[in-house]
Amino acid sequence: MSNFHYQGRDRQGNMVKGTLAGANESALAEQLIRQGIVPTQISPGTQSSIGFENWKELLVRPLPLSDLVMFIRQMYALTKAGVSMLRAVQGLAENASNKQLATALQGISNELERGRSLSAAMTDYPKVFPRLVVAVVHVGENTGRLEESFQQLAFYLENEQETRKRIKQATRYPSFVVISLIIAVVVLNMFVIPNFVSMFQSMNVELPLVTRILLVSSNMFVQYWHLMLLTVMASIGGITYWIRQESGREKWDYWKIKIPIMGDIIERSLLGRFCRSFSVMLNAGVPLTQALNLVSEALDNKHMATRIIDMRRGIERGESLSRVCRSSELFSALVLQMIAVGEETGNLDDLLLESAEYYEREVDYDLKNLLSKIEPILIGGVALIVGFLAMGIFLPMWSMMDMTGGL
Repeated sequence: MSNFHYQGRDRQGNMVKGTLAGANESALAEQLIRQGIVPTQISPGTQSSIGFENWKELLVRPLPLSDLVMFIRQMYALTKAGVSMLRAVQGLAENASNKQLATALQGISNELERGRSLSAAMTDYPKVFPRLVVAVVHVGENTGRLEESFQQLAFYLENEQETRKRIKQATRYPSFVVISLIIAVVVLNMFVIPNFVSMFQSMNVELPLVTRILLVSSNMFVQYWHLMLLTVMASIGGITYWIRQESGREKWDYWKIKIPIMGDIIERSLLGRFCRSFSVMLNAGVPLTQALNLVSEALDNKHMATRIIDMRRGIERGESLSRVCRSSELFSALVLQMIAVGEETGNLDDLLLESAEYYEREVDYDLKNLLSKIEPILIGGVALIVGFLAMGIFLPMWSMMDMTGGL
């Protein structure tokens, strides 16, 4: 995908210009025509301009899910009340508490005045409106079911928000314990253990192995803390860069779903998201192959997205959905059976919704029992570290006391 500068005229004959990404000039021209713009000039963007735009794009964070849910809910209420689209967007732009959303809505309002559709205007703000949202809105506009589309999106996004909250709540306590333990180890090595060094050196006893390990560790922290800090920062930077690559991202996402205890929860959560978003897309009238393509982007997991794209290719070759789902090895036998029945009866979206609820119940149950599984591991790890530190400090003291008593 490359950036192109374009000029053209909209349906009212007004001159418009801007920058869009496309595979080539022909593909961009078709995209502009679908948006109601007749292009008069298309030129490739300069290399420096593309780099600058990409840099700005990296700095912009996606719109928080809570703000997106609120916007979708408000749009549903306004369209249900019969408020015109332009007036609804203008009103929300004036009252939006999020500056990023307000800026996007103001730009969409300007595009609506020029005659562009809501979904076409949304595509200019990918950090605010995900492609899945844009696709459902686009189908709602074409079928005259925009109000229903907003309702489906609100329900889907609220469930997604609730799932994320449950996962954060379940992992908050283990994360706090691990971070506190790391801080405690660093503080002990840099400020506490060095105070015992002179005392240990004055002893005429051979120090235990545990104590010698502690002294070497403390000396490394005190003498080379800056190198250790740089190493940690370089490692984080290297891993971040590797994850941004296609192959690295896919391997990283694969490892995430293989983590002991948490991996199964992450995988079922992603499958629940797949089933629910796929159901929303089909219910909105999005074609099957396009729905799979959009849902793969909504998963935020490159490994599973690759499997779903393979499913789409299988369907394009003429295979059935149940067959490609089975060959993907992503779904449980129960869900495969429900997909097969839904495909035969024509109620695929309803049965996908039931499959999503099945996965969400499994995730909810696992999250409720997560702490009982992790807590023994955390307690055992803390006990080992505390015991190691205590033995390293107190064993030489006990040896000195024994020698003193013997004298």
